[in-house]
Amino acid sequence: MRGYNPKEWLQVIFFIQKSDTLIKLGPFLVIIFIYSLGIAWLEMDYLKIGENSWVQNIPIMHSLLSFVISMLLVFRTNTAYDRWWEGRKLWGQLVNNSRNLALKLAGILDNSDEESRKFFRRTIPIYAFSLKEHLQSKVTLYMLDDKEDKYIKPEIDPEKHVPNQVAKLMFAKVNDLYISKKITGDQLIVLNLELMSFTDICGACERIKNTPIPYSYSSFIKKFILAYVVTLPLGYVFSLGYYAAPIVTFIFYVLASLELIAEEIEEPFGTDANDLPMGKLSSNIQKHVEELI
Repeated sequence: MRGYNPKEWLQVIFFIQKSDTLIKLGPFLVIIFIYSLGIAWLEMDYLKIGENSWVQNIPIMHSLLSFVISMLLVFRTNTAYDRWWEGRKLWGQLVNNSRNLALKLAGILDNSDEESRKFFRRTIPIYAFSLKEHLQSKVTLYMLDDKEDKYIKPEIDPEKHVPNQVAKLMFAKVNDLYISKKITGDQLIVLNLELMSFTDICGACERIKNTPIPYSYSSFIKKFILAYVVTLPLGYVFSLGYYAAPIVTFIFYVLASLELIAEEIEEPFGTDANDLPMGKLSSNIQKHVEELI
């Protein structure tokens, strides 16, 4: 996710990056511009349609539909942002729960039990990194090739659901601590609640990732935008002349950009510029857990 200062207007307005919608829509903008010029030439110079033609009344349709398309795009953008913000809240919850688990383990475990401390010092950050790579459909290899890590590597199968396997290891370790009388039953319940929250967060992230916006809704908006823009120059040529070409192109840029932005942020677990910084959040979890345990 790109960080920026929203108060620096000049940098925000004039800086163009690779993910900017202007670059993505470049070819389409050229096509719309040429198409609008062609319509203007066809109506004014070739067909010589007079001002009394019914064609000049087409803008009335656009005036009626402008409210509809604005409502659709507002709803589309808000829905996409809700998904992005929910993903951010879930990862913020993962950070807090990881800290809470590390704090409780630091207070519960005996200072001489270095083996258990090392286990949780490594597995808690591994869960965050494995969840990141799981959501990005990658094979989780983070910290699993360390030869000294005899407690984790033999029991992880990268081809299966890695976050579940890491959570299983932590559950098993806590249960072993209870059986060996290193923690009490009340402490087991406290730790169990923290560990359960990890799987709850994973499931909620998977729900966002695996449940996209309904295809029919997304498809309808794209078709609506295209039909709206393609018919714009038919009527506006009579009042704007050849200037209708740049104006129609700009209108298409605004409408299509809103749809592109919504597409990018509705799945916040990818690698786009505006997606969540899961790698940075995972690194912060690792840093804080190592400080606490």
